[in-house]
Amino acid sequence: MKNYKTIVLSNQEISSGYYRMRILAPGFSKIGKPGQFVMFRVQTSLPPLLRRPFGIFRTGFLPADCEGQPPKEYLEILYKVVGRGTTIMSGLHEGDRVEVLGPLGRGFDLGAAGSEKILVGGGIGLVPLYMLAQELVKSSRVRLLIGGKRRDDIIMVTEFERLGVNTHIATEDGSLGEEGFVTRVLERKLQKYPQAEVFACGPMPMLEAVQHLCAAENVPLQVSLEALMACGVGACLGCVVKGAGHSEQNPQYLCTCKEGPVFRAERLDWSKLAAEEGTCEGCKS
Repeated sequence: MKNYKTIVLSNQEISSGYYRMRILAPGFSKIGKPGQFVMFRVQTSLPPLLRRPFGIFRTGFLPADCEGQPPKEYLEILYKVVGRGTTIMSGLHEGDRVEVLGPLGRGFDLGAAGSEKILVGGGIGLVPLYMLAQELVKSSRVRLLIGGKRRDDIIMVTEFERLGVNTHIATEDGSLGEEGFVTRVLERKLQKYPQAEVFACGPMPMLEAVQHLCAAENVPLQVSLEALMACGVGACLGCVVKGAGHSEQNPQYLCTCKEGPVFRAERLDWSKLAAEEGTCEGCKS
């Protein structure tokens, strides 16, 4: 973990309300793992006071500005403008100073080499799945099932396809790909590939449906939870969720930022999660 006081390299709108930001981050690619996240300070003045959590989409290098200098290493985040914090972020430009703490949290376990891998992403929930796909394609066949309410919610598909990932799209209004929920696609794929391993990130209703399908077929599932976070390091306990077997007599709390954000599905109490849905990336502010 490192606190980067750095600059924005680019900040582009890639779909209506969705942005892709590159941030200068020397050395980050050596320590960042698929499924981890960063805490982003929106601006140095107040408000807003708290940093915002963002999944790491990918890391990479850009050519140096001049001969003899090292390439510019960056980390990349995707975000949707939904509140005060992300609105401020959408106005940032190349060269603006920002502060990023990370990488944080526990990421994905890559599973067994050679087994069929199915990634399920709902809207901006596909963010942590890209670095995961980069690793999985080295030893497994990978399929991405991506869902959204409408065409504008389907982003970065080409980036996954360049990795060799087989992509399937579903939108609720039928404006792109198959009409309906992405979980309908998953149900068919699990019937075809019963030995698959599933990795998912997205809204809680989608994750709950994915968990139900995987449990019924006895398919291993890892989920990346979206949660409101104040600190990102397990100090404030503001992002705890209830673990499997939780009760008032025997409380089982898991800290999303420190013990997650990626969990094996069987570690979580899904009846409680469904009733206490969280959101990520400053969605409420």
